[in-house]
Order: sequence, then C-alpha cells, then structure tokens
Amino acid sequence: MDNKSYLVQMNGNGVHSKTPLNAKTLSGTGVNGKGVNGNGIHHVSVNGSLYPAKAKSRRQRWEVKPSELAKNTLNPIRAIVDGMKLTPNPNKPMIALSIGDPTVFGNLPTDDAVLQAMKDAIDSQKYNGYAPSVGYLKSRQTVANFYSCPEAPLEAEDVILTSGCSQAIDLAISVLCNPGDNILVPCPGFSLYKTLAVPMGIKVKLYNLLPEKSWEIDLQHVESLIDERTSCLIITNPSNPCGSVFSKEHLQKILKVASRHCVPILADEIYSDMVFPGCSSPSMASLSKNVPILSCGGLAKRWLVPGWRMGWILIHDRNDIFGSEIRQGLVKLSQRILGACTIVQGALEGILNNTNQSFYKSTISFLKSNSEICFNELSTIPGLRPIMPSGAMYLMVGIDMDHFPDFKNDVDFTEHLVTEQSVFCLPASAFEYPNYFRIVVTVPEEMMMEACVRIREFCQFHYQPCSHDGNDLDQ
Repeated sequence: MDNKSYLVQMNGNGVHSKTPLNAKTLSGTGVNGKGVNGNGIHHVSVNGSLYPAKAKSRRQRWEVKPSELAKNTLNPIRAIVDGMKLTPNPNKPMIALSIGDPTVFGNLPTDDAVLQAMKDAIDSQKYNGYAPSVGYLKSRQTVANFYSCPEAPLEAEDVILTSGCSQAIDLAISVLCNPGDNILVPCPGFSLYKTLAVPMGIKVKLYNLLPEKSWEIDLQHVESLIDERTSCLIITNPSNPCGSVFSKEHLQKILKVASRHCVPILADEIYSDMVFPGCSSPSMASLSKNVPILSCGGLAKRWLVPGWRMGWILIHDRNDIFGSEIRQGLVKLSQRILGACTIVQGALEGILNNTNQSFYKSTISFLKSNSEICFNELSTIPGLRPIMPSGAMYLMVGIDMDHFPDFKNDVDFTEHLVTEQSVFCLPASAFEYPNYFRIVVTVPEEMMMEACVRIREFCQFHYQPCSHDGNDLDQ
C-alpha cells in the first residue's frame, strides 16, 4: 500500500486536488501543527488518518451540556402552565378556553378554496424540491399583490416568506437587534417576543396597555423607555391577548412617537383584518410617512390553518432607511432553515385569490357573537371585569382579588377553576399581567355558554364582599 502523504486542497467549486507531500511542498503551504492552514489545506495520509496526531486531546469522561442559548430560552406560558396543578373535576367534561388554536374543536374549518389550492399544489408535483430561502418569486409576488395599497406599495422583493409568523418575528428581531440592545414590548403581550429576545442578549422593556381605554398604548410610558439602545418598537394589532384593535388616530400617534425617536417598528399583524364589524384598523405601513416597518403576518389565524406554518415579512421602507443591509440581513437569516414549506408556497396564489369573502365574514361573525356571549355573561358576575374585544379571538377578564381571599393570585384562581369546574382559562401572569385571565373565544357556542355558567358558579361560591372601616363596599 502507498503510505506517501499528500496535501488535499478543496477549491471554491468543491474540486479536490492532490499533491505529493515533501519538504518543498510543506515550506510553501504553511501547514501548521494541527495539519490545517488558514487556506483550508489539510495534511492527510493516503490511509485516511489525520496527520500529525494531536497530543493529549482525548477527553477523560463524557460531559455534554446544553448551550447557553438553550438554557436561557424560556416560554413564559409554558413556565406558568407547567407549574400549575391541573386536575379537572371528573364529573364535568373539560372545557379548554386557553388554547390559541382555532382548529382544536373542529367548528371552524378553513374555506374549501384553501383546501383545493393545497390539493392542486400537491397534484402539480411542482413544489417537491427546495425553494429559494426567501420563497418562490411568484409566491412572494402573490403576497405583495394581496397586501399592496397606494399608501404602502409592495413588490416581490419586499416579501420574505417564513415558516409561520413566529419565524417572521424571529427574523425581524434578529435582523434589527444586537446583544445589549433593547426592544419595547406591550404588556400584556404575546410571550414569544421575550422568548426569542432574551437568549440573544436583548433586553425586553415592557410598555403598558391601558385596560380602561380598551387596551390603548400608554404612549408616555413608551417614550420614557426609549434610549440609544432601543432597536425596535413592537406593536401587536389586533392584540393577543387583549383582542383590542387600535383606531387610525391611535396608530398615527404611535407613529409620531417612533418618528420622533427614530425607532423602527415591528408590526405583528397576524390578526390583520380579523376586526369586528363597526371597527376598522388600517395597517401601520399605510399610515407611515417615514417610519420603516417590518410587518409580520401569515395564514395561521385569518385562514384558520396554523399548522401549515406559512408566514411572511413585509418590508415597508419607502425612504430607504433600512437600505440594502437590512434586506440582505433578512435574506441571510432566512438561509438558516432554507425557507417555508414549498407546497404551501405553491398554494398561496389560490388561497389568497380564491378564498370566498363569505368565509372571512362568517369567521368574524362567529368570533364577535361568542365574544358578546362571554362578555355579557361575565359582566354580571361580581368580582369579574371582562373587557369587550374588537377583534382577534381573545377576551381579557380582570379579577378583583380582594373579593376572592381563597386565592393568592390569578394562577391560583384559574388552577382552582380547573379543579372545581373543569374550565381552563390562561392566567394573565403568563403575559406578565397579573390578576387577569385570557379566554379564547373560538370554542363552539354551546361550550362557551356552559363555560360561563361554570365560571359563575365558581365565583359565586368563592366571592366575599370587601368591607373597610365597617362599611360594606360591595355593589
């Protein structure tokens, strides 16, 4: 067997060249003691062993630990829920008002046109391979056409397709923020923002929403939090967990604050157009004169297919403030997982262009009706303060804890609600907003009514009037 050594070099095209190794060859290569130089040249012997051998490099025992990124990743909802003792009443079937998935109970199917578009994409066999990491050009143009308006025009180059809206948010935060920066996040707000930001060394600053003003933003509080390391302001509209919808006037005030402090906006608009009749809320980009906006959306909620994992980022940057660097940054970040599901990309044109308007209207009508049932029923229960939503699929309920001395906090309250009545509402401590709970209004109507009956029974049993200085303050 030939035991000569050779230098094996890979060029940029993946082509290997092999040169016999001798003293003259070594002197010109800079092969270091590890057998590798700075140009990717490896010193190997023909028999395949690495040469020269690295002395004393063997570990003495197994010691595999999770990365700091993994250890610092925490989903607040999971942290709260996993710590709860959830043992339902065996005599009452469980009613889960906690899950933000509209498909769970089977009462809200997607439109037939959506299913047909997927079937056609599969049958075409055109979408079985890899797509560009940012998505097929045709699919991106379809999304651009769907959301483009004269006030905020879009082209295919302004669209990045992602694996669900969650990845869109991840990419947006990642491209705008460095370790040590801070982002401004609504409170109460979607917990994923913190889950994504904290492991990257990004500080999360919570700004207040005002329940007495239908969850409008406390803009003075926002301004007090902005500093030179603030890299983006996150606006969730319509809101999870509040179900609130900002008016045009309020959105304009938000944009003025962002403009005054030169802070870009990450607009989480996954619930865009899921607005109850009588309300309206334009996209932030359609109102912006100079504030650059990364708008994150997707199919999950409006089309009722969260498991299909199709999202997008819409880049609104008419004044070229983001410039080419942010766009290129998004492209590079998208290459980490090579993009969204190609079959769903292939179906996008049919989904966006062929879904019946009656489907959208029916979904919104159902959500509004269920919200009204829930709000009206809980409004008459002493100790509870529901806030009527204007969109999305959630309703927040305040708990006057002074009237419920049996419980320490909202987590304790909702835990016992499961134990006694088999109704699970998500404690708002999961959104860093104690003494409230969130109800998902996508359950069937009869289930919503039954849940409200049980919540009433629970509250009536535990409610205690509050007295101060001998005066009964119970209304």
